[in-house]
Amino acid sequence: MDRTRRRVAAAMPACALLSALPSPAARAQPAAFPSKPMTIVVPATPGGILDLSSRLIAGELSKRVGQPVTVDNRAGGGQVIGMQAMLRAEPDGHTMVMGSIGPNAANYAIFPKLPYAPGDFAPVAHVVSMPNVLLVHPSVPANTVAELVALAKAKPGGLSIASSGTATSSHLAGEMLKMRAGIDLVHVPYKGAAPALTDLVGGQVNVMVDNLVTALPHVNAGRLRALAVTTAQRAAELPDVPTVAESGYPGFEVTVWVGLLSASKVPAPLVERLHAEVAQVLAMPDVKRRLAEMGGASLPMSPAQFGAFIAAETQKWGAVVRQAGIKAE
Repeated sequence: MDRTRRRVAAAMPACALLSALPSPAARAQPAAFPSKPMTIVVPATPGGILDLSSRLIAGELSKRVGQPVTVDNRAGGGQVIGMQAMLRAEPDGHTMVMGSIGPNAANYAIFPKLPYAPGDFAPVAHVVSMPNVLLVHPSVPANTVAELVALAKAKPGGLSIASSGTATSSHLAGEMLKMRAGIDLVHVPYKGAAPALTDLVGGQVNVMVDNLVTALPHVNAGRLRALAVTTAQRAAELPDVPTVAESGYPGFEVTVWVGLLSASKVPAPLVERLHAEVAQVLAMPDVKRRLAEMGGASLPMSPAQFGAFIAAETQKWGAVVRQAGIKAE
């Protein structure tokens, strides 16, 4: 009996030690998060809405989490290159990507063999939605959508339309207009809004649909002419500019949106932590003000709600892509 008691007593410390060890799932989580510098991948060139919103978030997020948050621009390939870069990173929550209509909705219908699928991404947070603006170079003799359509019909293929890249909201809005108006504009895709706008201002291309935030300075300076905005309501920043719907195309609506995504392999608790931190950043009065200055606003959504939003956008733009016959370029 004494020997039995001694064996049990001797075994108790080992049992206690084993019970104190973390589970395998717990051991998979870092002791502190974030434990190293973070990165937001931007699948476009500097200067556009994806880049501007990423830098706004990165600056404030770094202060909250106590780690540097860098912006890594990976342009090209219809924004596929940037998506792949994020997915190749260690799935530990330290790398996110700024997603948008193109790579996370329309691309699934445009590119037959994408190197990723919707299930590879975990929605983190919606960041901002805003209008697009239909623009022309001042040399184009059109002051309204109707005049642009008449000009395009008189010269089929005689006008070029720039975009910030294949499958971006810029491209999709232009294709929707071409489809609804029955006109032929030659699409010229760029690797971002900044180089496309540079060529539009310089007269190398004639027409473009661009985000309000990057287009507005050029419109205000008279370097470009705004014919219409693509949202259902007029933009407060351009109160005299009608919507495309008001210009003869009822139901025409394209809203630019961008939002942060991580890899689906990132543990759910880390995605929730990322969401909580980004939500706190988006709730800051100064961040709200700066988003409003861009002509946009953040829509408070949980990761699940943002995921449902993206799924609806994928369905919507998939139908547009198939109806318009948009192909990869």
